[in-house]
Amino acid sequence: MRKTTGSKGKVTDMAALRRKLAKSRARGMPKFLEDRGRRLLDAYLATSDTDGRPFRAMLGELASGEAARKLAAMTGAQLRSERPEELENAACTTGCAFCCILLEGDGGLITEAEATTLHTALAPLTGQPDGRAWNAHACAALDPETRLCRAYDARPTVCRSFISVDVDACRENAEGGDEDGSGMLGNHLDYLAVLALSRDLMRGTALVTTYSMQQITSAAVDGAPLDTAMKRARHKSSELEDTCADIGNSPS
Repeated sequence: MRKTTGSKGKVTDMAALRRKLAKSRARGMPKFLEDRGRRLLDAYLATSDTDGRPFRAMLGELASGEAARKLAAMTGAQLRSERPEELENAACTTGCAFCCILLEGDGGLITEAEATTLHTALAPLTGQPDGRAWNAHACAALDPETRLCRAYDARPTVCRSFISVDVDACRENAEGGDEDGSGMLGNHLDYLAVLALSRDLMRGTALVTTYSMQQITSAAVDGAPLDTAMKRARHKSSELEDTCADIGNSPS
């Protein structure tokens, strides 16, 4: 866990951490999503404390983004159990990888924990043909022949949350279009809100950084070691806030 140079705002126990959370902000995120994220994270911290989890382990999960990933997985499972219309009408099928064509070259925001896990899963594939042999803008995690993800079990929240009800719309968008029919499940909003709150909560204790998924996958299959890949893929600090702000600016 990377520490900051200053000590202002540093917390030393769970009670102090939860008090600080009550005042923390998910910068850029709409207020109702910030409030929901705060409730989720506070409940997570309270349960962890009751279960006797070590305090430093909790700080590590906040700093790496693992807490955000776990909470998004939990709310995602709840959402799927309700069988919403989007999932009932999902058009996603094996080998349909139009959503893995990343025209903007970033591939989505992922956490430090997700970036490390993804690199570890793909590093053994160094030198093998990857998704870019199918499409120049495709995610390097893809098998170019089958168009299956070779890091499926390690895929980050942004991939797990994507859903489409229209294959043709995905095809059009992969070619630069702007068709309706695809988007993110609501648990991805929980992920961003908790991650943004974690950054504010850990201010003065540790840095909470985010990374480009496309940069991590391409660096891994190109043979870059983890530390080099992480440096190459690391976002500017403004990226998380900008991504949260995009939520508020999106059409309802």
